[in-house]
Amino acid sequence: MPLRSDWSAENCPIARSLEILGDPWTMLVLRQALSGVRRFEQFRDQLGIADNVLSKRLNNLVDAGLLRRVPYQDSGRTRQEYVLTEAGADTFPVVIALAQWGERHRPHPDPGVRMDIIHRSCGQQTTTTDYCSHCGERLTIDTTTWRKSWREPQDLELVGAGAGE
Repeated sequence: MPLRSDWSAENCPIARSLEILGDPWTMLVLRQALSGVRRFEQFRDQLGIADNVLSKRLNNLVDAGLLRRVPYQDSGRTRQEYVLTEAGADTFPVVIALAQWGERHRPHPDPGVRMDIIHRSCGQQTTTTDYCSHCGERLTIDTTTWRKSWREPQDLELVGAGAGE
């Protein structure tokens, strides 16, 4: 397949998906949104991303239908939150698969630094993306959390992967 700048009309669904999801910043923004992040400043601060890069990625995700803007009031000023749509929430198994693949095939040099996918219902780590490898229950954003070993000790509680609204 020749290199192209627009893969949206490709026959292959992987190529069409990469039109939206193929950018590393986009996947990291989605990871944060799946963790419950909604506000521009939170994305920026947690990702260490430049405002212009973040703004472009958020706009692309809104245009692609993975996020939607929801107004909120902040000190009398109307701002926008970014909330996952159904299409955005459906990237959850993709993001989990990337995390699990990375832990298996691209581990951190320090073996103590890792991100585990925890099924809240049974409290066990899962090694699969759709169903809990321990109890067999279907994994969803609301029943799954990410345990990040690199968080500060006071922040080591499980980071929820809930979509919000």
